[in-house]
Amino acid sequence: MNLKTQYPQLFSKLSEEVDEVRYLVVVDKNFNDVDSDEFDAIDPEDYNYLVYITERLQDVMGEKLMVAFIKQLEAHKDIALFYLSEVDLYGIQTDLEDEAIEKMVLETVESVLA
Repeated sequence: MNLKTQYPQLFSKLSEEVDEVRYLVVVDKNFNDVDSDEFDAIDPEDYNYLVYITERLQDVMGEKLMVAFIKQLEAHKDIALFYLSEVDLYGIQTDLEDEAIEKMVLETVESVLA
């Protein structure tokens, strides 16, 4: 996946070279982890994935576009449930898999930046 070609609006605004999605967004399966208090608010029975927006990506969008991004992501057709834990951390319920979720997030960012 050539990120620069797929997301030209985003990559034109990045101040550093990025060659992996994980430097922009991190998607993890949400599961019951008895050792972690960090994600207790995002119940794995309701939200099967955790989505973290990196500081680098937050800086590109800024506060105003982050709000628009969150609203678009929450309303996305592939997201059944959405939980805003923090401005950069969301719980989502979706049938999509990891890479498809990353793509959905980056496409949403791209549309907000356009």
